[in-house]
Amino acid sequence: MSKRGRGGSSGAKFRISLGLPVGAVINCADNTGAKNLYIISVKGIKGRLNRLPAAGVGDMVMATVKKGKPELRKKVHPAVVIRQRKSYRRKDGVFLYFEDNAGVIVNNKGEMKGSWRYRKGWLDSGLFPHLRARTEIPQQEKLGRGRAFSPASDRA
Repeated sequence: MSKRGRGGSSGAKFRISLGLPVGAVINCADNTGAKNLYIISVKGIKGRLNRLPAAGVGDMVMATVKKGKPELRKKVHPAVVIRQRKSYRRKDGVFLYFEDNAGVIVNNKGEMKGSWRYRKGWLDSGLFPHLRARTEIPQQEKLGRGRAFSPASDRA
């Protein structure tokens, strides 16, 4: 892509399919107290006549909270899109899409305002084995082994 098309910034950004135009309502995937976010603008989009600015995964947007804590509602918050239903292509050729559209509220520097909120069933699904291992360690210490659990030491 030319520099002119990117607003003068140097380097080429890998383009992904933009699946969330202005007006989209997405889930809020953190524990700030917001349930959903309404996208009102997309950072870095200058615009074209009759084209809605749209965001993809990793884009910074400005959003309002439509459902959630009263202190978060009726204010504009920066947010980052973390999941989209529209499939997009990674550089390795894999097409990736998610089951819902979601974002997290961030501050102006891009740091998350809340912490991560895990979905029900994620620990059991096998997607996050390191989290499951952390939750099982106290149970295994109760068995009276007297040492930390290590699969390599059990085989010997």
